[in-house]
Amino acid sequence: MVKESLPSLNVHRSPAHNDREERFARGRRAARSGEVTTLNALCVFCGSTTGASPAYRLAAERLGLEIARRHIRLVYGGGRVGLMGVVADAALSAGGEVLGIIPRALQDREIGHAGLTELRITGSMHERKAAMEDASDGFIALPGGFGTFDELCEIVTWAQLGIHRKPIGILDVNGFYTRLGAFLDSVMAEGFIRADHRALLMEDDDPASLIDRM
Repeated sequence: MVKESLPSLNVHRSPAHNDREERFARGRRAARSGEVTTLNALCVFCGSTTGASPAYRLAAERLGLEIARRHIRLVYGGGRVGLMGVVADAALSAGGEVLGIIPRALQDREIGHAGLTELRITGSMHERKAAMEDASDGFIALPGGFGTFDELCEIVTWAQLGIHRKPIGILDVNGFYTRLGAFLDSVMAEGFIRADHRALLMEDDDPASLIDRM
């Protein structure tokens, strides 16, 4: 049984709750000020496998090289496997700076990349996503599975809510995201997504062109 005593009520919020509230407040301040984001660090969401088509690996390599060429810091999930490892290795091979952020549970399974500029270990997947958002000025999704979709959907939702005003791009390799774009258009037509929120997602099939638009 909970005793209610409004005058002396103490609300204890978790650090994660306070962190979300602070990000929300920062986003609202940026929205009011019309703040423009400079791409010093770009977060890439992508799969822990390389997929069925060689085009996915090639696109990840091109994106990693392009990010390094522009002297932008790559932020990603910290893995050494799949497209995650490919994009990180490409950026590193071109002299780029790479920050990996990985939960302890995945690091303990020995899939963390040991050759990064910096590897940060978090206590949970939720902390990982928050840390990736905080460390980045923009976001690009390469092909991937449920983990990639989760990261992409959450970062778009945060933009929709005003938690951040950072650009979000989808690299549509081999038509991978074409049907997702069509689905989102149909959701918008049904009245569940506003047009300005649909426009939060930029889509392109070329890494350089996509970064230029961001």
